[in-house]
Amino acid sequence: MKVFCTQENFNKAIFNTERITGKQITLPILNNILIETEKGRLKFSATNLEIGVVSIIGVKIEKEGKITVPAKLISNFVNNLPHEGKILLEMKNQTLLLSTGNFKAQIKGLDPQDFPIIPKREDGFLFSIPAQNFKNAIMKILLCISINETRPELTGVNILFSDQKINLAATDSFRLAEEIITISDIADNYKKNLEKNNSIIIPSNTLSEVAKIITPETEKIQVSIEENQIFFLLDDVYVVSRLINGKYPEYKQIIPKTFATRAVFKKEDILRAVKIASAFTNTKAGEIAVKIDAESKKIIITAQSQETGENISQINADTTGPSQNITLNPRFVLDGINPINTSNIAFLVNNNTSPAAIKAVDEKTGKIIENHTYIVMPIKN
Repeated sequence: MKVFCTQENFNKAIFNTERITGKQITLPILNNILIETEKGRLKFSATNLEIGVVSIIGVKIEKEGKITVPAKLISNFVNNLPHEGKILLEMKNQTLLLSTGNFKAQIKGLDPQDFPIIPKREDGFLFSIPAQNFKNAIMKILLCISINETRPELTGVNILFSDQKINLAATDSFRLAEEIITISDIADNYKKNLEKNNSIIIPSNTLSEVAKIITPETEKIQVSIEENQIFFLLDDVYVVSRLINGKYPEYKQIIPKTFATRAVFKKEDILRAVKIASAFTNTKAGEIAVKIDAESKKIIITAQSQETGENISQINADTTGPSQNITLNPRFVLDGINPINTSNIAFLVNNNTSPAAIKAVDEKTGKIIENHTYIVMPIKN
């Protein structure tokens, strides 16, 4: 192998692939990235047997070849290089030689024949998703993923398919987030696939990786689902992942269809009040009392403990409906507020035992934005 490429493209390919490698003792090859020439370009592949990532860049090839090299070592080398512009890759035996400007390295590799085969999709893509919308959705819902392996289906994100939209949802049984995204470029066989199965569960690690690969320039992601695998194509990066077997809870039954009381307030006001209140709770799983006072048009947040003392904060709010009192986990409240990117937020309540909702509010119209819902379960005293 003898290849010339820009350092920028090389760094990007390493960045997109090296994160899913790890410290594999039983299969050392999984700690490596496979680098190979293919159809006039350079392909970088990595897998942990659950997720596979392939990144392809344009290069000048003088000699074909392939090799696997330790991901962490090559990543540390290229990330600390000055931006010299071009980088030369050469292979001698099972060693990769890299040189750029005043810096050179020899990295010993392993036989590429031992590298696992990363699955390729058999059919065309089913649909496309706006990349930036998808990234924003992932960032909002991953906080609700369960880390308890006893219910593996809750460690992933559920996707429900409909004719023109997909619903992404995550829950750990204490809170729930749902995001609705419109899809495009729908293939002819999409409805046929919909009839077979309108629901899948994607591992949270997979979606986290996809979100990291999305750049501000990425416009769309193409998606395909085959058997027990999902495929993503974004720019020149290809991600394949297994799906989680199991049935996701019927979470839509948890989301109230109507709410008796609504309070709209400034995001920065509620963030400040909840953060202050959380300092007065005595444990990470502490609690705060939230009162919506319909008469004074205020939200009153109270926290107290024998060890720290007591705190009371009042926030001006535009309220409709009767007054309400509800007890909540402050961390869960902050997790629902932080990802919202509007200056106004709506807090929706029925009573002190039913799920409460946090939603974004459109600044111009004053209406609730319905494509994102965050549900938090109250603490029952």
